[in-house]
Amino acid sequence: MTEFTHIDENQQPQMVDVGGKSTTRRTARAEAIVNLTEDVVSRFEDGEIQSKKGPVFHTAILAGIQAAKKTSDLIPLCHPLPLTKCSVTIERRDECRVIVRTEVSTDAKTGVEMEALSAASGAALTLYDMCKAVTKGIVIESIRLIEKTGGKSGFKAS
Repeated sequence: MTEFTHIDENQQPQMVDVGGKSTTRRTARAEAIVNLTEDVVSRFEDGEIQSKKGPVFHTAILAGIQAAKKTSDLIPLCHPLPLTKCSVTIERRDECRVIVRTEVSTDAKTGVEMEALSAASGAALTLYDMCKAVTKGIVIESIRLIEKTGGKSGFKAS
């Protein structure tokens, strides 16, 4: 059975030692599904929600990118990574739901799945923040890793 890598032999938290690993190209994709309400959706104009705080999707995209860049400040045992790419897109999935998709890349000794998940989370939370004046009924349904490549272990959601 695989052991938790962030716990040492004394059951104390530790940052994983990646010093012996090779630098490789690593990518990760994640998504968040956000269930907006009819009140929020009725405020769409040309594919974007306009609020008093500004264009909601554009602001959420920027927040997602910022969250990816700040992941090691938010998640205590994550390594700070030099990101080479971070993209966030938001599109309508159906009548009241939107999907946030993220893709993050780096050339490093450890992967970027936490950065991709942080980007999806930050964008989803920003959607909630910018729309909560209209309703508190917004639900972030899921946040999940879709795929990771590079390093010794890959992953692709089924």
